Amino acid sequence: MAITLTESAAKHVARYLNSRAKGVGIRVGVKTTGCSGLAYVLEFVDELAAEDQVFESRGVKVVVDPKSLLYIDGTELDFVKEGLNEGFKFNNPNVASECGCGESFNV
Repeated sequence: MAITLTESAAKHVARYLNSRAKGVGIRVGVKTTGCSGLAYVLEFVDELAAEDQVFESRGVKVVVDPKSLLYIDGTELDFVKEGLNEGFKFNNPNVASECGCGESFNV
């Protein structure tokens, strides 16, 4: 079981962690929402919870709660720039379908 980062994503997260001057890593999770059921959540982690699963990818700690891990195990997080837009892209092998707007998914 693991969540990994591409080189681009790791550099982006590390840059923001350094500019914040605090933080353990990045939390990746899911919440119930949208027309397909689940949406990704990203936030910086300043303190770990006892139940957190911690993975290290390219020098960055990736923190996941056990409930979210069921849906995102094996996911690779990428950071992409497309024209004027940039953002994180989730390459999740567990996704069965996504909504038309791309904001939510189901497994």
